[in-house]
Amino acid sequence: MRLIDLDVELADPDGTLAIDRPGWRATLWWRERPIGHVEGATPPDGLIEIRDLLAHTDSAALAEARQRAAETPPAPVSLSVVVCTRDRPTELARCLDSLRRQTRPADEIVVVDNGSADARTREAAEAHGARYVREDRVGLDIARNRGARTATGAIVAYTDDDVIADMRWLERLVAAFDSPAIAVVTGLVLPAELDTEAQAHFETYWGFGRGYRRIDFGTDFFAQDSLTGAPVWQIGTGANMAFRREVFQTVGLFDERLCHGAAGCSGDTEFWHRVLRGGGTCRYEPGAVVRHFHRRDMAALSRQIHSYMRGHAAALLIQYERSGNRGNLRRALAHMPLLYARRLAGHLRHRGARHDRFLWQEIGGYVSGLLYYLRAPRPR
Repeated sequence: MRLIDLDVELADPDGTLAIDRPGWRATLWWRERPIGHVEGATPPDGLIEIRDLLAHTDSAALAEARQRAAETPPAPVSLSVVVCTRDRPTELARCLDSLRRQTRPADEIVVVDNGSADARTREAAEAHGARYVREDRVGLDIARNRGARTATGAIVAYTDDDVIADMRWLERLVAAFDSPAIAVVTGLVLPAELDTEAQAHFETYWGFGRGYRRIDFGTDFFAQDSLTGAPVWQIGTGANMAFRREVFQTVGLFDERLCHGAAGCSGDTEFWHRVLRGGGTCRYEPGAVVRHFHRRDMAALSRQIHSYMRGHAAALLIQYERSGNRGNLRRALAHMPLLYARRLAGHLRHRGARHDRFLWQEIGGYVSGLLYYLRAPRPR
């Protein structure tokens, strides 16, 4: 079902929303900070009182938003933004346009062109004042690594070409590095549109949102890695992440075995795993917002989910390879197969469950990722 995607400011709750679609989803804000979301069916008259949405706010997130608004701005620090792209000049231009409207502008924007077929990517980058770098070896983590080597800022932020950055995105990312212990910051990813069934399905069951409260992932979180594998995917997503520059010297670069086209993805989560293993802290900051354009059709979403699970399986084995923590091996070879066996049994009993719509793609991707890791050459 197509949904209308709304932003609702609750600092002044007077007013009415007029909705012209059967369903709706509203992100709730307090003075430009997200504090919750709600969705539902449109009433017969198509009108919703904004005041009625107050009950759906996260009270702790609201209190946190008020506290964050009163904090002192951080000391100045140099900042680079890396955007990896390939053959999507229109999307790239849209992303770069949002980066030019930031309340805290980047000191440099690096566009890594990962093998585009023509000059339009270079033209879009240069038209928006970005630094253009060509990387002909295709792979997202290969491109990310080229960006890490090229960027000069003390903080290096990454986003994708299929996002629009909220105007306070960089301001909030930088502010979250308020302690030397914070090595990584991720932010909230909201849907840019929910115009198709595929987009609505992804946001409901696979969305990138990690909630509306700040979370620090440190030694306590990582302690479970030796038992069941630390769920590092809870930290965020690669479309909205930033690093202290020295992290790349400390833990290395992204593992290129996890590139799209190789394992599939999860280069970001495997990198966070290494940061945590080294004693660093990863912080999720929901005030740093970007909006992602999800896949518009079911065929593309199906391929994406297969790729996600392929990368996830390979990443678990790479994490075990690097750390020796058997929890990753248990999750890869015991917990996940058992989970899929249970889900498959339930799916066969109750056909048509929406959350299992891509179950076969998940299973196929997961098995493919395990086999990929066994065949892939080990780093020297």
